[in-house]
Amino acid sequence: MLARNFIKHFPCKNLSRHHILRDSDPFSDALLCFGASSVAVDEDIEEDNEDAASGSSLASKEICIESIFPVHEEVKMCISQAANSIGLKEIPKFKVEMGDEQDWITKNQDLFQPVEIADRLWIVPEWTSPPVPEAVNIILNPGFAFGTGEHPTTKLCLLLLQSLIKGGEAFLDYGTGSGILAIAALKFGAASSVGVDIDPLAIKSASHNAALNNIPLEKLELHLAPSENSSSGRETPLQKEQFDVVIANILLNPVMELADHIISFAKPGATIGISGILSEQLPNVKERYSPFLENISIATIGDWVCMSGTKKGEFIDNC
Repeated sequence: MLARNFIKHFPCKNLSRHHILRDSDPFSDALLCFGASSVAVDEDIEEDNEDAASGSSLASKEICIESIFPVHEEVKMCISQAANSIGLKEIPKFKVEMGDEQDWITKNQDLFQPVEIADRLWIVPEWTSPPVPEAVNIILNPGFAFGTGEHPTTKLCLLLLQSLIKGGEAFLDYGTGSGILAIAALKFGAASSVGVDIDPLAIKSASHNAALNNIPLEKLELHLAPSENSSSGRETPLQKEQFDVVIANILLNPVMELADHIISFAKPGATIGISGILSEQLPNVKERYSPFLENISIATIGDWVCMSGTKKGEFIDNC
């Protein structure tokens, strides 16, 4: 069984209609990162309400986000963490209903269709055939993990990765989710890939997807990293300055807080890509990473950004 969470009212205190329209997308992504299996946004314009003080007419806006969680997830905690990660001051109102797992599987398969990322590069669901068999086809069953290739940040990271991998590189996918980037790197010609995530379901999903793509275990390592609240004492078995290419497509808070940690795994001169951020967040992210990176470049799709740069040779790890 799956718990289905209906967020009936997106918080709109002190927010204009414009803010609500912009914030629904990052909040949806945050829900996915903090445990939701899927999200769907329904935007409804309500009747105009007249502002008595100014005499102006304002349309109130309600955004309903329907998200699906595995039954073991603490839904309130997931929603709270998602809201906090994008700076919301209060948790949206929500209600939880129980649904059937098969309903979710059917809905997920209907929504996830083959995605063309670039010429001769496709993301293909496990349950369909590649539209272009001779292309680079990454076969996926996202399961409960984030990363189907449809989101702008995933596309940006795939395009960056495709331009960087020339053959023989060691690649780190920091926040691997479905394993899409780690698998793509190997298909592009990397010698090895490592995927790291704090979510056991992501590691399980990435492992399944590696098998779907006939990736041998010796080429793709997957590691469960300790979460912030973990008491296991477990450390991620990665060496410092080990990777030629590092990409972290995660949320703003960990992007900022873990900058030194992420950078430390890259060799001097390695390329590092940072995504999962909005254009309005870019100045802070760029300021945070500028001490470590040079030749910084920016790619965008809509409001979403991927920042990349080369690790400075004089950078000293202070972790």
